[in-house]
Amino acid sequence: MNDETENPISDQATASQAATVAVSGGLDSPEARLMRFATYASVGVALVLIGTKFAAWTLTESVSLLSTLIDSMLDALASIINLIAIHHALQPADREHRFGHGKAEPLAGLAQAAFICGSAAFLLLQAGERLIHPKSISHTEIGYAVMVFSIVVTIALVLFQRYVVRRSGSVAISADSLHYQTDVLINGSVIASLYIATEFGIRVADPLFAVAIATYIVIGALKIGKQSLDILMDKELADEERARIREIVTRHREVRGMHDLRTRTSGAHVFIQMHLEMDPDMTLLQAHDVTDAVTEELLAVYPNAEVIIHEDPDGLEEERAVFR
Repeated sequence: MNDETENPISDQATASQAATVAVSGGLDSPEARLMRFATYASVGVALVLIGTKFAAWTLTESVSLLSTLIDSMLDALASIINLIAIHHALQPADREHRFGHGKAEPLAGLAQAAFICGSAAFLLLQAGERLIHPKSISHTEIGYAVMVFSIVVTIALVLFQRYVVRRSGSVAISADSLHYQTDVLINGSVIASLYIATEFGIRVADPLFAVAIATYIVIGALKIGKQSLDILMDKELADEERARIREIVTRHREVRGMHDLRTRTSGAHVFIQMHLEMDPDMTLLQAHDVTDAVTEELLAVYPNAEVIIHEDPDGLEEERAVFR
């Protein structure tokens, strides 16, 4: 008798599915190298954008352009944190960390969320001051050029990060990519605010766009924070993934049922544990062979998973955990 709710297996990729794209082979695997290179690329792009946006802001004095400068500075800081976190997350399990170091990634995600919220608060203060004391914008052509350059460079980085996330399932790189996806929209809105402020003389458009950008940044930060907390708090895989695991396990002809399925993720690793119900007259060696077969089938789908299975005789009356 199962205590799980059966759900159809979704064809869409979920965050938990991405996490199962394992970083196998350790620090020298292709996925690990991609993850490290992605962190170098994001830091490099952020530093280039900081330099160009700072120059443009000093010339235009646009507060919405200042908002993108602040965002790029935080992107650089967040990317550096990611670089350090991913370096630790890729380290193999050791004597003091026998489950590995994967939770370094969600810790970095929480740090990113905190930094982003702080930048949004500063930006709101700047925008409020400009709403009270409107100021004209100059050298808008420089602002346009910098924003277009930023959009092109950022889109290239985001496409590369998406590829790396598909290969590695990295939570930290996924969070970093969210920053830069947001930047594309932010940079586009800055172009709109510069145009409205200069062509139509609506000077409040610049700080109003800055307020909208700050709000959008906070929403993104909250999403990153929630995803990171879910991993740190050992949240179960999505229902679709649990149904997928159940289908893999119960299709084995010697398995009569399963219960107490528990799952969690840590970095690119997945941890799966359960109780299998089998013929009570089966020998211990036979039960072990069935367990090995089920484990192999799970590892074929979740190659970087750690699977722990407890064998139970079918029909055994025992106290079982029920989760609502």
